[in-house]
Amino acid sequence: MKALSGSRTGLKLYHLSLKQCEINNNSEADFDDLTSLAAHICQTPIAAIRLFQGEKLLLKSKSGLSINEVQQCEDFCTFTSCQTDIVVIPDTLTDRRFALHRAVQLNPKIRFYAAVPLVTTQGLILGTLSVMDYVPREISWQVYQAFQVLGRQVVSKLELRNQLSLQGHQLIKVKSMPSQAPWDVEKIFESITDAVIALDRQWQITYLNSRAEQIFPHSQGELVGKNFWCEFPGVGDSNLFTECQRVVSQNVTAHFEEFYLPLGIWLEVRVCPYDDGLIIYLRDVTARKQAEVMLMERSRLSVFSAEIGITLGQGGNLTEILNRCTQIMVDHLDAASACIWTINPGAENLQLQAVAFAVNCAFPQSGKECFTGEREELQTCNWLHPDSSIVDFITQSHQPYLNNKIQTQDQLGVKLWLQKMGTCSCALLKAFAAYPLIVENRLVGVMALSSRQIFSEEAHSMLEWMANAIAVAIDRTWARSELLSRRESLLFRLASQIRNSLDLDTILGIAVHEIRSLLQIDRCHFLWCWPHPEKPSLTVTHEACHPDLSSSLGDYPSEKVTNLVKKILNLEAIRVDNIHKETNLDEQTRSLLNSLAITSQLLIPLQTHSGQLGAVVCSHCSGARPWSNSEVELLKAVVDQLAIAIDQAELFAQTRAAAFAAQSQAQQLSHALQNLKQTEAQLVHTEKMSSLGQMVAGIAHEINNPVNFIYGNLDHANGYIADLLGLLHLYQQYYPNPVPEIIEEAEKIDLEFLKEDLPKLLASMQVGTERIRQIVLSLRNFSRLDEAEKKPVNLHEGIDNTLLILQSRLKGGQGKPEIQVIKEYGNVPSIECYAGQLNQVFMNIISNAIDALENVPEPRKITIRTSVFKHRSESHLLAGEKALSSRDSLSECNDNFQIVVVSITDNGPGMTEEVRKRLFDPFFTTKPVGKGTGLGLSISYQIVAEKHGGQLRCNSEPGKGAEFVLEIPVFISE
Repeated sequence: MKALSGSRTGLKLYHLSLKQCEINNNSEADFDDLTSLAAHICQTPIAAIRLFQGEKLLLKSKSGLSINEVQQCEDFCTFTSCQTDIVVIPDTLTDRRFALHRAVQLNPKIRFYAAVPLVTTQGLILGTLSVMDYVPREISWQVYQAFQVLGRQVVSKLELRNQLSLQGHQLIKVKSMPSQAPWDVEKIFESITDAVIALDRQWQITYLNSRAEQIFPHSQGELVGKNFWCEFPGVGDSNLFTECQRVVSQNVTAHFEEFYLPLGIWLEVRVCPYDDGLIIYLRDVTARKQAEVMLMERSRLSVFSAEIGITLGQGGNLTEILNRCTQIMVDHLDAASACIWTINPGAENLQLQAVAFAVNCAFPQSGKECFTGEREELQTCNWLHPDSSIVDFITQSHQPYLNNKIQTQDQLGVKLWLQKMGTCSCALLKAFAAYPLIVENRLVGVMALSSRQIFSEEAHSMLEWMANAIAVAIDRTWARSELLSRRESLLFRLASQIRNSLDLDTILGIAVHEIRSLLQIDRCHFLWCWPHPEKPSLTVTHEACHPDLSSSLGDYPSEKVTNLVKKILNLEAIRVDNIHKETNLDEQTRSLLNSLAITSQLLIPLQTHSGQLGAVVCSHCSGARPWSNSEVELLKAVVDQLAIAIDQAELFAQTRAAAFAAQSQAQQLSHALQNLKQTEAQLVHTEKMSSLGQMVAGIAHEINNPVNFIYGNLDHANGYIADLLGLLHLYQQYYPNPVPEIIEEAEKIDLEFLKEDLPKLLASMQVGTERIRQIVLSLRNFSRLDEAEKKPVNLHEGIDNTLLILQSRLKGGQGKPEIQVIKEYGNVPSIECYAGQLNQVFMNIISNAIDALENVPEPRKITIRTSVFKHRSESHLLAGEKALSSRDSLSECNDNFQIVVVSITDNGPGMTEEVRKRLFDPFFTTKPVGKGTGLGLSISYQIVAEKHGGQLRCNSEPGKGAEFVLEIPVFISE
């Protein structure tokens, strides 16, 4: 702002004329209204108008302060009077010119000051119009413009007062001149610009000058001598007649303004009495009146636009903002109703967001007044449907609609729509206007007003501007809501991912990628801070960056990051919009950022509950990147969530480690318990089988001795009996006639039958002792007590011994049919094994097969197959693979066959999949209580798998019997 240049002589002359207007400390109503309007526009409690008188500024009007307090602020006004433009001091304490001023430091403690100098079109300074407040504040551009307009209005009023004062002064001079003075009154009247009409006491026109002839379409000859009230129709009913009578009766002057309807002009009237009558001075002030009306209209529109701007700038809920806007329209534009609709997302209609009615606007349906404070729902205007011609016009053309002749020209059916909406009587409405709310060629809503006065061009232009401002506000609110939604979405996604993963690496990786995507930046990374007293360092562990940028992952030594570590340790955020313009950045950090080609950075530190320090860093490498407050707040919220996530991840890791340790210990205990159970079961079974083996071996040994004694003496008995029978034959040959007693005895004992049957009896005894010897041998072979070590064994022999022992169960009896045993032995070599333990396996499996066939009708079969398979890498046969036939085995058997397979199959009822899966579990049995321990197959599996390195499996389906397959290597690995 520069000081105004001008002549001080001109100022003095203007001050002299103003003095004639009686500018003093007494305020006037007009200026009080302007002062109150200034305070209202700027929303301040204080306003004042000061005018020059000589070299001093005197108070003309004030609002909100006492005279003494206003005097304290004189220096402010003096400073303003030297400026050419509006002066705004948002905070006087921060302005070096006024910070120590007594009005700022003491009473009344002014913190905000704004003033506009009152300057005429000739450049002359009249004074100042100022507003003040007790708190710092800012003013919008709309308020700024309205304040300037109001200052010009004060100047116009002062200039008008000055011109009237000069004319009154000239009139007084003329009246005070003596009659004998050498001057021509008629020439004087002809020289002035006002129309002059002289009347006598009977209201006859005695004189009128040429200016009066121009205003009224009559010549002087036509009017002189005529009655004034008769020649000018309508004047007699006006205020002029009343004032003229008052002037004549009271001998006073009158000054007023009157609208002359026949000519449609405004006249400023001054009536002065004289001895023979009165003189009427008329001035056509229509242009001034129109200018004043235009000025007032502009002022009103400025206030209107200022309030709309303030409302839109305050923010808040969209519906509340739009409701305030519609109420302001009704209050300042004399509108009958104002409505604002917004686009309903996802639908082709507009939703009512705000509506306001004038206080004296009544519903024609009910006659009640519209709401002034509480809102009533108007169901009939909640929607503007797509078939509405108004909407069709606006949405298709994107152009405003203005109709100032709504009563005579209504092509779009506005009156009918207003009647349905329930506004005031359509007979009172004169104008209707609707404006599209457009942002970047995109319709966001519609604004409509109905009025009892026509809309001026200025009002129409202002409403168009306001429609644009409201559209931008709607779009900005939607954008803010979308941004908040995106922020909430980001926080929600992070929180969800925290809950879903609880993995620190995953959480940090997702966080940097989400932040970079949301803020649209070049790089985002997470770092850990290690504030070692001697060697502090930073480690970047996670990063999301532009593909063209090099990675910043890694460790950064203390010589590069000491100052940065200190700031993180103090939990101090770093915000650099432009590294080239940042003055508060230390050289070490600046050097680090330059080395990484970073031009803008935002760092937010975090600290976990365990004391760990870290930071989220957002960087830009392609020029300046201003960080908005909302982005900083968003990043802080994300960092807070991240700190919680890290705490939860650490707690989860600790809990998981403890749970893993407990689980490992539990598994070890479970494994030990399982081994203990298996060992106990094996010991029980082994002890039982050992006791059985010992008993069998003892019985076999005890039987073997007498059997051998009998078997060994049978040969001698045969010889002895043969000799005796030979001797008896010789006696019968040489003594054919024995004595009667011998003959009687021979007949008694049936000597001939005895001779024939005795050899047979001895032969039968020999067969029986042989059978007993074989049974004893089988018992000894089954017990194998003398064969605890591995040795080559013929498996067929063990199977046969087992079948021999179980022979009594296989024969049947007591109504049960015999079980047929089918042997399909292959050419199987002797295998190196624990023979006694394998015999236990055969005994358990065949016994279970006999049990399974107990209730099965004939034929009841047990099939036993043996074969040899080649060695395979899996060391076992595939499930379901059939064994080789005996013929194939015999033809292909050679030294390369390493696995002997024994298959024991029955045609019993089979078993379900659930039973088959648990078949080898310890203590699992399907037999009734007391008939099975559930240890036989479990011990058999351990003998085959652990003792012999083989495999025992079962193939079975319900109704298809069961097959147990033993796979035993020929040579057991140590």
